[in-house]
Amino acid sequence: MLKVFKYLKSSIFSVLAVILLLFVQAYLDLTLPDYTSKIVNVGVQQGGIENAAIEEIGKNTLDTLILFMKEDDQKYILKSYEKSKTYHGEDIYKLKENRNVDKVSSIMAKPMMILSYASSSEKSSDSNVSFDLPEGVTLQQVLTMMSPQEREKMLSQIDKKIKDIPDTIIEQAAVSYVKSEYQRIGIDTDHIQTMYIFKVGLIMLGIALAAMAVGILIVFIGSRMAARLAKELRHKVFTKVVGFSKNEIKMYGQSSLITRTTNDVQQVQMVVVFLLRVVFYAPIVGIGGVMKAMSTNANMTYIIAVAVIAILGVVISLFAIAMPKFNRVQKLIDKLNLVTREILSGLPVIRAFSNERHEEERFEEANKRLTKVNLFINRAMSFMMPVMMLIMNFVCLIIVYQGAKGVDSGVMQVGDIMAYIQYTMQIIMAFLMISMMSIMLPRANVSAKRIMEIIETPDTIYNSDHLVSFNPKMRGQVEFKNVSFRYPDADYDVITDINLVANPGETTAFIGSTGSGKSTLINLIPRFYDVTDGEVLVDGVNIKDVDLKELRDKIGFVPQKGVLFTGTIRDNIKYGNDKITDEDVKKALDVSQATEFVSKLKDGINYDISQGGTNVSGGQKQRLSIARAIAKNPDIYVFDDSFSALDFKTDAKLRGELAKITKNKTVLIVAQRISTIMNADKIVVLDEGRVVGMGTHKELMKNCTVYKEIALSQLSKEELENA
Repeated sequence: MLKVFKYLKSSIFSVLAVILLLFVQAYLDLTLPDYTSKIVNVGVQQGGIENAAIEEIGKNTLDTLILFMKEDDQKYILKSYEKSKTYHGEDIYKLKENRNVDKVSSIMAKPMMILSYASSSEKSSDSNVSFDLPEGVTLQQVLTMMSPQEREKMLSQIDKKIKDIPDTIIEQAAVSYVKSEYQRIGIDTDHIQTMYIFKVGLIMLGIALAAMAVGILIVFIGSRMAARLAKELRHKVFTKVVGFSKNEIKMYGQSSLITRTTNDVQQVQMVVVFLLRVVFYAPIVGIGGVMKAMSTNANMTYIIAVAVIAILGVVISLFAIAMPKFNRVQKLIDKLNLVTREILSGLPVIRAFSNERHEEERFEEANKRLTKVNLFINRAMSFMMPVMMLIMNFVCLIIVYQGAKGVDSGVMQVGDIMAYIQYTMQIIMAFLMISMMSIMLPRANVSAKRIMEIIETPDTIYNSDHLVSFNPKMRGQVEFKNVSFRYPDADYDVITDINLVANPGETTAFIGSTGSGKSTLINLIPRFYDVTDGEVLVDGVNIKDVDLKELRDKIGFVPQKGVLFTGTIRDNIKYGNDKITDEDVKKALDVSQATEFVSKLKDGINYDISQGGTNVSGGQKQRLSIARAIAKNPDIYVFDDSFSALDFKTDAKLRGELAKITKNKTVLIVAQRISTIMNADKIVVLDEGRVVGMGTHKELMKNCTVYKEIALSQLSKEELENA
């Protein structure tokens, strides 16, 4: 999989942009629980009052609170407030805007809590704060009557009593005091609460919308980047496959190559999108969530650790079970494609032999095997979600239980529990997302290996490092010099020590029994295969030393099986040379004896050929293939048994017309019929890969037993003598 990532180099800025946006999104997502906590703790429980830094306070209350402060704190607080108005004859002081709110709150909190407890008529038996005061005497009165030294001593004793009280209790008591003071001086506390919840709610809505926008942008950039990667991979694979020799095509198989170019690339594309969106995002959220959770309450961190360990255990177990099956899936898809392709391409034969049932069973077998493996994987992975939900719910229960104890002891607030649950869920979801990737990643990894296997396959047919040019004085000469050829992994040569020369203006024909090496020999000329030993020379130059395109431009090749492409007849004829005119197209059709049937078609040369040329007959397809080679006007014509689908009359006419346009060209013909080649200038007889005869028809009838046997098996003595 890592090898595929090197093709993301062109998208490096997109990758960096996505990572940066993921940090932004993680920050936004991790900020929301804080505001949820604030709405519950401050907005609901504290009535919208955030801390003990009271915004407006009556003079009497301020004077009372100052009694509980040290001298430095008294000076700071008195400087922090200024007179703003009068309410029912009492001066009201307002907090100055430039003051440090946190410092004011920390100074005011304990005095407010002390007064809150002291003014309460009900004392709890387990309270950490109690005052031994005479009946009817308030704490304020006692402190007022004391000397500064006595007051300092008493305040020190009070500090000792409240030092073990949790900060949350101090803060809540102080906020309660602030709320009662607001109500005393005529401030609408309900309005404060409503406005606070409304303000925090708007902030949360803004954060959620920003997170959504960032998420959409991440998906957009990631999808474009993955699409570019898929395009690059498809281009690399297809370009590589187009350059494959027949050996590589045979080694991988056409169905597998199609799967690798389409399905495998799609798997990688899909995973890259999720990889950027999930695998990079999950650690950011996970680590950030842990830090946030610890800042909320570090005593419950063990709960997260237990949850993460449980999730990893589940993921690793399922991964170990399902991974071997992922390796089989793509191979089974190849097999299904192979069977489907064979059945669809062989439908006429299947119907002719009434073997539809057998082929259905063969398809069903391949289909069942793939389905069985997919079902196993899906069943294994479907076990993951319920287990994850069980872990998440179990973790929630533990957090609520521990949080309730914290609230009861005063070290936590309800909003903190809610925030902690959200952080924990974000952490677990991060690992859950990674675990979901574990479902996709193995299959994508297999696909990536299959893609890279194609891309990294060394070419067996390639251009030399030191290319040379053809000899312009020898246009079309082909020479086989001590040529032998053996298929890869074969035990013996299929062609052995071939020596012959085909000159321009001559027709050289090859004949022999099935498997004698005729087609293999002429496939060496355009380098569909490379010779094992010896040399193939064109215009006096070893074909391994010239540019492949330049070599193949000199050759008009007509294969055994006529191949047509989707498009019009004109498009197919111009396939070898798109610069030719419609007049040239018609001439080529005339020579190939295709004009007769083309003229009868509705659109003539604009008639659309369907995929694989299925809307024309075998003979028509063969004639159009011949016309395509003729229109190219090459120096060398190679006909690999290209007249087999033609009747004798059409065959004779075609060869007659062909002879007129190939007077200065080299023509090589592979044929099974004696009648096709008996007028050739040179006939090469092959038997088991060796040349057993070479000469004209008459010469071979006299001195080549193999040729004579082939001739007599097709024509009578009288026909041969008359010929």
